Amino acid sequence: MNFMLSEEQQMIIDTTKAFVEQELYPHEAEIERTGVLREELAAEIKAKALDAGLYAANIPEEFGGGGLDTVSWLLYEKELGRANYALHWSCVARPSNILCAGTPEQREKYLQPCLRGEKSDCLAMTEPDAGSDLRGMRGTAVQDGDDWVLNGTKHFISHAQEADFTIVFMASGEEDTPRGPKKLISAFFVDHDNPGLTMRDGYRNVSHRGYTNAIQEFDDCRVPASAMLGEVHKGFDVANAWLGATRLQVAATCLGRAERAFELAVQYAADRKQFGQPIGKFQGVSFKLADMATEMKAAELLVLEAGWKYDQGTCTDADMAMAKLKATEMLAMVSDEAIQIYGGMGLMNELPLERIWRDARIERIWEGTSEIQRHIISRSLLRPLGA
Repeated sequence: MNFMLSEEQQMIIDTTKAFVEQELYPHEAEIERTGVLREELAAEIKAKALDAGLYAANIPEEFGGGGLDTVSWLLYEKELGRANYALHWSCVARPSNILCAGTPEQREKYLQPCLRGEKSDCLAMTEPDAGSDLRGMRGTAVQDGDDWVLNGTKHFISHAQEADFTIVFMASGEEDTPRGPKKLISAFFVDHDNPGLTMRDGYRNVSHRGYTNAIQEFDDCRVPASAMLGEVHKGFDVANAWLGATRLQVAATCLGRAERAFELAVQYAADRKQFGQPIGKFQGVSFKLADMATEMKAAELLVLEAGWKYDQGTCTDADMAMAKLKATEMLAMVSDEAIQIYGGMGLMNELPLERIWRDARIERIWEGTSEIQRHIISRSLLRPLGA
């Protein structure tokens, strides 16, 4: 197995890292202080990202995107992940790959403006009573002539208020299974100026300041049949086909933040002196660094292996679950230990460590909790044995 980076991959890393350090780092303190990413600042950085060729790198070239292979894309995500989440997500946008599943007309209306930086999308699945159990959603889509009428409430919808349209998943029917009735799900494009959609402020979040969430209320929200993404009752099929790598995206951004925290910890361990010598000389600190480095390496190898297998068509749900589980839990450990090495100063907002530590908490919840990832992994082990 060849672990060498290609010249193109190294260029992607260098270009992205330089952009993050020069264009994103300088604005982190403002967003952490205010909790807001100003529209004019977002527009300014977005224009620079477009000029730098860093926009929509995740979208296949055949659809007009950057066309990076999965490993290269994850290396790019790792570098972006070093910065405040609102800055890198809102300003260096990666439109959802699920837009590629649309009809030519849908891609022209929704995907192409996203590639040009003129529009942005959001996904709505989660409901107050349906989190990990998406089949338990109560939101409905009922056909009425040539239209579909949507009703229900979605919450925790990331960056919805900054987006121009939503891809929403609603229960559109039901089928009998050996385990009882199971809801059938369909997906729809809903423009945010649709009078049947009401957007409300979401919840204040300890993680990722400036990166907002919203509550969406669909009240007899009428959309034409042409707004359906994929086939009737096949919304999850579309999602599984086009959103599978989002867990790897989360994992990759965790690698970048962990690396940033680790670099600060190593430098401090070398510079800070107590009892006449650098604190890195003490095993209580040096062994922490060794454990942190080992966990980071293990997580990175899992993430990149899953990315490589994804391009070969051999990546399993368990591969992605292991990568997401390891990377997110590794970030929690590394950020916590980095603060321990700094002591009280690590908790002060003069350093990015307390932000990285806070931000790490959500990673074990969204895109599938750690418990869900463990369920996926254990299921892959037991099912072949009939258990």
